[in-house]
Amino acid sequence: MAMKFEKKDNGSYLLDVKGYVCPHPQIYTKKALEKLEPGDMLELIFDNPSSGESISLMCDNSGDEILNQRQEGGQFIWDIQKA
Repeated sequence: MAMKFEKKDNGSYLLDVKGYVCPHPQIYTKKALEKLEPGDMLELIFDNPSSGESISLMCDNSGDEILNQRQEGGQFIWDIQKA
C-alpha cells in the first residue's frame, strides 16, 4: 500500500491514503493541501474512520472547506476546497 497523490485535472487533485491509520491520513492531507493553490479541489480517499475527525478539525482551523463527504463501502471520499 502506498499513498497516492496525483493531479486529475486543472485545479483538481486526488489523494488516496487507504490503509493508513492516524495520524498519517491527516499528515498526508495537510501536505497535499499545502501544495495546492487557493480554490483548488482535493478529492481525499481514506478508510480509517477516526481520521475523519482530525482531518475535519484541521480543515476548520486552516479555513479549507469540506464540500462533500460520502462513504462507499468501507472508504470515505471527501472533496476539500483549498482556502
